[in-house]
Amino acid sequence: MGVTVPGADGAPLNVEIDGPVTAPVTVVLAHGWTLDGRTWGPVARSLRGGRAPVRVVRPDHRGHGRSAVVDPTTMTIEQLADDLAEVIAVTAPAGPLVLAGHSMGGMTLMAMAERHPEVFDRVHGIALVSTAAGGLAAATLGLPPWAAAIFQGGERALYGSARWKAGERLGNARLLSPALSWLLLGERPTAEARRITVETVAACRPATVAGFRPTLNAHERDAALATFAEIPTAVLVGTKDRLTPVAASRRIHDALPSAELAVLPGAGHMLPVERVPEVVGRIGALVHGATGGMRATA
Repeated sequence: MGVTVPGADGAPLNVEIDGPVTAPVTVVLAHGWTLDGRTWGPVARSLRGGRAPVRVVRPDHRGHGRSAVVDPTTMTIEQLADDLAEVIAVTAPAGPLVLAGHSMGGMTLMAMAERHPEVFDRVHGIALVSTAAGGLAAATLGLPPWAAAIFQGGERALYGSARWKAGERLGNARLLSPALSWLLLGERPTAEARRITVETVAACRPATVAGFRPTLNAHERDAALATFAEIPTAVLVGTKDRLTPVAASRRIHDALPSAELAVLPGAGHMLPVERVPEVVGRIGALVHGATGGMRATA
C-alpha cells in the first residue's frame, strides 16, 4: 500500500507499507542514492512471507522514486535523517523497530542516530548494507586514481549540466545497462537484480544525482555508530562492491566491534537485489531477536 507522508519540512514522501498494523515488529528499509524503495522489494516480499509476522515500511527519499522533487539545498543526509524520523513517527509510532539501510540509506541511519537518538530507544536491530561511515570523497570505484578523477569530473559535469529539463530522467535503461551493471553489480546477477537496478537508476533525475553528491562527500559519522553499540547490528558488504568497498564496512566494524560483519564473495553494491537470502537472513535474525525480547521495549 502506497501512502504519502510529509517529510520533516512538509515535502511529500511516498511510503510503501505492507503487513498488518498488529505485527509485533516494524521493519523500516531505507534505500540508496539514485535508487528508490523498489530495490528493497525482493527483501520485503521474503520478510512478509516468513514465519514471524512483520510490517515493512519502505520510503522513497526526497527527490527519488515517487517522492517529491525538492530544492537541491534540501538534498542532504541530515535532511533525510529528519525525514526518516518523521516517517517512523507517522507510520510506526509505537512498538519495536528493526532498521535497515542500503548505501545512502545506511548513512541516513547514522545521521538519525546523531539527530534523533530517541528513535533508537525502541530499535531492536540494525542492518547496515553496502554502506560507509565516511571516506566517500576519496572513493576510486576500483579504478586507478587518474581514471577515478576523470570519472568523477565527468559525473559532475554531466549531472550538473543546465541542459537537463525539469523532471527529466537519467536515460534509457537498455542503453545504461552495461555501465550500471559494471558499476553496481557483482558476479552473475539474476535477471531481476539487473532489471531493478537499471530501471531505478535510469528513472532517477539528474538533479537528484548532482544534488546529493556534496553531502555524500561530506559524510563522516564514525562517532554516530556509538549509538548502535547496545543494539544487535549486522554489517553486510560484497567483495565486488565498487562504491562502498569491503574496507568501508571494515571501518564501520572497527568503530562498532559489537556488530556482526558479513563479507559476501562475488557480490556487488546491490545486495538487496543480488543476495536476497543472505540479507533476509540477517534482517530476519534481528526480527527474531526483537520478538524474543532481546532488549526491553522502551
